[in-house]
Amino acid sequence: MNYWLMKSEPETFGIEHLAKCPKQTHYWDGVRNYQARNMIRDDMKVGDMAFFYHSNATPPGIAGIMRITRAAYPDPTQFDSHSKYYDPKATEDNPRWFVVDVTLVEKFKHYIPLEELRAEPGLSGMQLLRRGNRLSITPVTEEQWDIIMGMAK
Repeated sequence: MNYWLMKSEPETFGIEHLAKCPKQTHYWDGVRNYQARNMIRDDMKVGDMAFFYHSNATPPGIAGIMRITRAAYPDPTQFDSHSKYYDPKATEDNPRWFVVDVTLVEKFKHYIPLEELRAEPGLSGMQLLRRGNRLSITPVTEEQWDIIMGMAK
């Protein structure tokens, strides 16, 4: 099993939005970075777990956890000319962007702000905490996962 951290702006699609979806499941769309796209397409597997991270929030932080419940498939928004994620270079035969379905597992009772993550010595190597990191999806090690799960209690 792999572990991930997936960022979303809570005003656009936060953990509360996911909680209100049918079966608390939705596709994770809007990724328009090739490195993050490759992780979705090539590395994410059904059963993987992910932290739901609220970015561009006050404060930013981890709100809960999700499970990957459907493997990568073409992002439908890339074909919708009315979508802000429309990509005129994408075609049904040659899609450029991919999504996975995620299902809410747990909304944390204790939201973990970014500053709390930074203060934890065991997380010093976490990709999220590296200077200049702007990726919307990052891998998380099992050790980092365990530390954060302990912080959520």
